[in-house]
Amino acid sequence: MPVLRVVVLWHQHQPYYKDLVTGEYRLPWVRLHALKDYYGMVKLLEEFPQVHQTFNLVPSLIAQIQDYASGTAHDPFLRVGARPAPDLMPAERRFALQYLFQANAEHLIGRYPRYAELWGRFQSAGSSPERAEAYFQAQDFTDLQVLSQIAWFDEFFLSEPEVAELVRKGRGFSLEDQKFVIDRQRELINRVLPAHADAAKQGRIEISTSPFYHPILPLICDTNAGAASTLGLPLPQNRFQHPEDAREQLQRGLNLHEKVFGVRPRGVWPSEGGVSEEVIKIAAELGVSWMATDEGVLSRTTGMSFMRDGQGRLPDVSAEKLYTVHLYENGPTRMHLIFRDHAVSDLIGFVYSGMPPKEAVAHLMRNVKESAQPVLNAGRDAMVAIILDGENAWEYYPESGREFLRRFYDALQKDPSIEAVTASEAIERERNPNILQSLVPGSWINANFNVWIGAPEDNKSWDYLYHARNFYGQASQHVSEEQRKLALEEIFIAEGSDWNWWYGPEHHSTNDREFDELYRKHLSNVYQALGATPPDHLAQPIIGGALRPSFLPQTNYIHPRITGEMIRYFEWMGAAHYTADRRSGAMHGKVFLLDSIYAGIDRQNVYGRMDFAGPVPSGNFEIVINLESLADRSTRPRRALRLNVQVVSSKITDWNISDNGDQLRSDGADAALARNFEFKIPLALLYAEPPEFAADSSSPAATKIRLRFSVWQNSLPTDALPIEGWLDLQLLPEEELMALLH
Repeated sequence: MPVLRVVVLWHQHQPYYKDLVTGEYRLPWVRLHALKDYYGMVKLLEEFPQVHQTFNLVPSLIAQIQDYASGTAHDPFLRVGARPAPDLMPAERRFALQYLFQANAEHLIGRYPRYAELWGRFQSAGSSPERAEAYFQAQDFTDLQVLSQIAWFDEFFLSEPEVAELVRKGRGFSLEDQKFVIDRQRELINRVLPAHADAAKQGRIEISTSPFYHPILPLICDTNAGAASTLGLPLPQNRFQHPEDAREQLQRGLNLHEKVFGVRPRGVWPSEGGVSEEVIKIAAELGVSWMATDEGVLSRTTGMSFMRDGQGRLPDVSAEKLYTVHLYENGPTRMHLIFRDHAVSDLIGFVYSGMPPKEAVAHLMRNVKESAQPVLNAGRDAMVAIILDGENAWEYYPESGREFLRRFYDALQKDPSIEAVTASEAIERERNPNILQSLVPGSWINANFNVWIGAPEDNKSWDYLYHARNFYGQASQHVSEEQRKLALEEIFIAEGSDWNWWYGPEHHSTNDREFDELYRKHLSNVYQALGATPPDHLAQPIIGGALRPSFLPQTNYIHPRITGEMIRYFEWMGAAHYTADRRSGAMHGKVFLLDSIYAGIDRQNVYGRMDFAGPVPSGNFEIVINLESLADRSTRPRRALRLNVQVVSSKITDWNISDNGDQLRSDGADAALARNFEFKIPLALLYAEPPEFAADSSSPAATKIRLRFSVWQNSLPTDALPIEGWLDLQLLPEEELMALLH
């Protein structure tokens, strides 16, 4: 009988944050993700021995984990987190307030009531460290320092007795508690690489690698590859062309992997799935037997569309082309290729976090099996490749997605028609791989390189790299071996893809400026290492004005008419307002339907408005508004409601309000959809009224309402605002809301 093989590859990667000259780590994300994701993702598979998977560890990530494990890595976030609160200088207190809340508001901060309380206090001060500082005492800072670390601990670490005791304590942490949390981190990070090595030795996982500092190899070989993928793409003024660097980056990755894990890797996930025929030739010459990239590259190579129907299914002929192992053959070059199912991978990365885990896994398993069915029906084995980021997605799932993963792995293990295998196992068992004699260059994002080249910021960064690389070629012959090595290492770091990920219009994070400064620092270090003064242009930011999400609190009662017909500016003046940035941070592939949301109260009602990023979506969809009323310092809502709105052909066909599944009378409520969506719901339905109108009650009065807006298509959540957490409305008299303006 034909077999369905599922290949899951988790790509583990962080940029290289270390300044080689100072030894300082500019940002903390290697340390924090080493605490939260890397160990547990592998450890979890011990519960499912029949589920084999592939983990791709980027070499520069391995090197940074080793630094933290040895105790030689230092970052300012760790330093401020470790300093006793009474000893914090004013600048350190403001740093703590600015950066120790950099975590998912719902699943990391909101999981710990005291952390959420401190976060709320910071937000109430306008998210300004300077204004908030006056409202934080020494104990508040100690609690923030401790909880901002614990929030990133893996689920397995949280269950250990000493850590669990701190979690139960909840607040009022001592300096000894603070020291324990800081000291424990090194011991926990020390478990990460051995856990991978042990799992690989037992045959439960395969570990693949990437080029050392995660460069886009086709662009390092030749920046003109950008225009080969996108005709007419604006290119940098100077053509960067260093295939010898691409070879060295890949060679170093293979060597480090062998040194750390005792075996040479067979496979490579090229950075961002970036492939070209030149890159494949280099990899084959270095002994690599397989590489993986996205289905879009296969689509452009074969000229076959992989457009799916409304249920996410491919036409039979497309499914037969995608769901198999491929073998690239061109002269002496041979390379097995695996192409990821883009749709299924993105469902895990962006959609299933918004669903109950049981429903999400049922949908995933059904999707995988139905996708591969045309191949099985033809009497051939099928292979579905699920490849995605193995760390960032879990911040959007409760408890790092562990219930979802356990249910998924359990379903894979119990289904007799499925084999969950590593990439190499799938290749070994494939009897008739599909032969490819050519390959169109591309990456996993739109089968081109436009994220990393073409935009003015991107091209400027390539030109700066070109000049630094040329200067190295001219000056390196006249300095010591130590200087040459340091300068070349800085060039290799600057070749990494992560800097250009944040340049251009596609992505941003709260650390955009830090990434820009760090990139220019690496280039500056090239000149300094060679005994020269860096050029003036490296002192100026490359990055332009960054689009960021914006939030404004409610400052007046509002009384809008609910029509959805047009945006009536004055009726919504004073409402709380959240605008999406519509750029996807460290994760790429998110669908953006929503542009902004508004909400506000008056004496009787709560009102909301949702503006779309473009026209109202065509087809059938559902609008869901979640509303909760809460009292001070309580994380349990007094009442949680759900407004469900069914839309067919851009018209509302039905809507209702429910409480835990039970439909309520909606007297006084209203909903409308035209150019935008608007609603009102009586405050009484939420057991919430502004204080001067609230009746006496034995239960604590509600002090705020929080809302979350989302759009669902085909029973899946497609987009939501806020991206993290909730939009909060304070239940205050109007004169107190107006005072927030000042």
